[in-house]
Amino acid sequence: MKPTSPDRIRNVALISHGGAGKTSLAEAMLFDAGAIQRLGSVDAGTATLDWDPDEHKRRQSVNLGIASLETDGVRVTIVDTPGYADFQADVIQALAAVDAAIVVIDASAGVEVGTEEVWRLADDRHLPRMIFVNKMDRENANFDAVLDALKARFGPKIAPVYLPIGSADSFRGYVDVIEQHANVYEGGTPREAPIPDEMRGLEESRREALVEAAAEASDELMEKYLEGTPFSDEEITAALHKGTREGSVVPVFVGSALKNIGVRELTSMIAKHIPSPSEVGTRTTVDARQIAPDPDAPLVAQVFKTIADPFVGRLTYFRVVAGTLRGQGHIYNASRREEERIGNLLALRGKDQETLSEVGPGDIAAVAKLTSTQIGDTLTADRSQAVELPRPAFPAPTLQVSIEPQSKADLDKLGQALTRLLEEEPCAQIHREDGTGETVLAAMGDAHVDVIVDRLKRKFGASVRTGTPRVPYRETIRKPAKVDNRFKRQTGGHGQYGHVVIEFEPMPSGTGFEFGDRIVGGVVPKQYIPAVEKGLREALGEGVIAGYPIVDLKATLVDGSYHTVDSSEMAFKVAASQALKRAFPDANPVLLEPVLEVEVVVPDEYMGDVMGQITAKRGHVLGMDSSDGMQRLRAQVPQAEMFHYATELRSITQGRGRFSQRVDHYAEVPHNIADRVVAEHTRTAAGEKH
Repeated sequence: MKPTSPDRIRNVALISHGGAGKTSLAEAMLFDAGAIQRLGSVDAGTATLDWDPDEHKRRQSVNLGIASLETDGVRVTIVDTPGYADFQADVIQALAAVDAAIVVIDASAGVEVGTEEVWRLADDRHLPRMIFVNKMDRENANFDAVLDALKARFGPKIAPVYLPIGSADSFRGYVDVIEQHANVYEGGTPREAPIPDEMRGLEESRREALVEAAAEASDELMEKYLEGTPFSDEEITAALHKGTREGSVVPVFVGSALKNIGVRELTSMIAKHIPSPSEVGTRTTVDARQIAPDPDAPLVAQVFKTIADPFVGRLTYFRVVAGTLRGQGHIYNASRREEERIGNLLALRGKDQETLSEVGPGDIAAVAKLTSTQIGDTLTADRSQAVELPRPAFPAPTLQVSIEPQSKADLDKLGQALTRLLEEEPCAQIHREDGTGETVLAAMGDAHVDVIVDRLKRKFGASVRTGTPRVPYRETIRKPAKVDNRFKRQTGGHGQYGHVVIEFEPMPSGTGFEFGDRIVGGVVPKQYIPAVEKGLREALGEGVIAGYPIVDLKATLVDGSYHTVDSSEMAFKVAASQALKRAFPDANPVLLEPVLEVEVVVPDEYMGDVMGQITAKRGHVLGMDSSDGMQRLRAQVPQAEMFHYATELRSITQGRGRFSQRVDHYAEVPHNIADRVVAEHTRTAAGEKH
């Protein structure tokens, strides 16, 4: 890949609902342009951009893939993305690196939930886009239905430029609405032909719609349109370019990636109408400075993806915004305020790499073995020229599973493996739950969990089991209790003696634990009072009724006694711990459960089902509001009911719902559930004893 000026670069992401054929389309584009010598297949596991073993196993993309081609004197860099919702992080990463998106749609399926979601993500980045209606050769392909659905969902800016000739087995080419001729494919080669008679009226109406959309992009053309003056092909093309760049027009093309129909034309249209980095213009830093795509300016680049590899270390993908970067030198990570040593710069073609001498504005490249750089970081030449670009925002993971190593050998590897793996997974989190001792993995869905588990084993040799996490209950009391406890043990030498009188009382929710003393006259020597507190704190973590941590409790040491020879810190620790356990049954103990504040966003038609499900989960609705056909519901729901909600919501809303959650407070568990939890703890404890 030779150095190229920004005006000759086009960076595009292929985005879609899963199964629309993005990777097959990318494969055909690369093959037609001579960038690859063999046309690979997703199903056969030979596609250039689906190179990861997880992708071969699942026959679908789970990572973004990058490759470049040359056409019409322009370099087009394609970033292929996953279509399945669990791997949305890679879509966000890809959109952060490109200047436009190609929305791929299955002609037999139309506008699906994933189409709406990736469209929303492209809107968030204000990216221009084109639409490629793929799989016109498939049974039940219906271009008109797809076009109607697109206009209904995304408005009048949808503008068909190509119309299909035939469909399913009879699909053989397209009509160019601008140039008003047909291209018919025979033996894989396009041949220009007259527009079929049966399509004349349709072509004219579609051209009129395209003219109207083009007029919206230009005041001059709008004036001609209102006057009824015909547009030339050149005027329509220029308006199409301007409208595409500004997002006021979304051109629609048709074809079949597998039959390689319409693919060359799409590549050519990308080169003509997708904005270059020069046309996109400046990027704004977090402190409102403007960074222009100037190769002679100070270096500014942004990292959009990292891959952890146990053999070659971290591979870091970045996009150059300004300046020129050369390999074998030093750069400054402005986000982490650390200097990094860089080796070879790499151009990517799937898993294959090519060494580059330099990269400039608009270039997408990679570098290996950066030590501290993470996703979203901004790289500059040195500290004096440091600026920082806004980071891409990722959704919080919503599905939680517990993970545990399968063997002692796996336990030894697991900690470092998780740390390394999380570097490349911005939508995954790991935490240890204090109340249960479990390691909990939060991810985007079941498929995301499966991929993470597979990678832990394949990349780092750490095999884990997954399960539903235990609820991190808490214990507390509802009324005061006073206990007089004497710990006395006689052995062959010095004995053990500690005597405490402690008052326990409940505290307001969220206050934790408070300790005090009202010792008078030294009945408990001062040196033993800290031991009393330590004994209580240790007992708090063990719980009494169900083995969960005790919270919202005040303990006051009011009396006691000691022995000049047998008393010790250990004796008073044990005495205090025993006092707490004796006091609990008399203090009206209760079990508390975490309650989440949940926000669910769903289309209007699913609101009734969602509310019913929230109610069935012991949820309490706090409020609702609506906008743009979407309902936003806020509720409080016990965490015990929410571990599988990500999968359930996806099912009842056909994937159109999304939600976020956070722990809001702890509340008393209903008696029937509390009794079950306590009984289970009693059985487990009895089993451990035996």
